Amino acid sequence: MQKNITITYDVFDRLEDLSPEDRKLLDAATQAAKNAYAPYSKFHVGAAVLVENGNIVVGNNQENLAYPSGLCAERVAGFSASALHPNQKIMAIAVTAFSENFLTDTPIPPCGACRQSLIEYEIRDNQPMRCILRGSTGQIFVFKSIADLLPLQGKFLA
Repeated sequence: MQKNITITYDVFDRLEDLSPEDRKLLDAATQAAKNAYAPYSKFHVGAAVLVENGNIVVGNNQENLAYPSGLCAERVAGFSASALHPNQKIMAIAVTAFSENFLTDTPIPPCGACRQSLIEYEIRDNQPMRCILRGSTGQIFVFKSIADLLPLQGKFLA
C-alpha cells in the first residue's frame, strides 16, 4: 500500500500582499537576522515569534567555533518567547535569512531540530503556529501550522 502526504501552503510574490501583522513579524525577523552572530558561515538567520498578547520576541542564529555549540534563530526566538511569556501561546513565527556569500532568493525553512522544538510549543498550546518563510528576496511561503513542516510528527503527537 502506498500513501501520500500533501502539504498546503500559501505563496506570496510581494511583501505588500501579506497582512499587516505578517509583514510586521517578517520585518522583525529581517532586523533580527542583521544582528546574527555568524562569523563562520556568513549565513544570517532571523526569527520573530508572535505571542498571544501581541508581543513579538526575536532571535537570530548564534554560531560558536566549538560547533555545534551554537543555536538556530528559530530556537532562540521560541525559547526566549517561552521564557519571557510563559503563559502565552505562540501564535506565529517568521523566519528569514541572508548570506554574505550567495543570494538567498527562496524561503528558508527551519532545520529538523527547530521543527521539532516548534511543534512542541504547538502541541503544548493546542494551537496551530503560523509559519512565514522568506529568503532575503523572492517569494514568501505561509504555512498554517508547524505540523505542515513536520507532518508525521504532528499527526502522531497531537
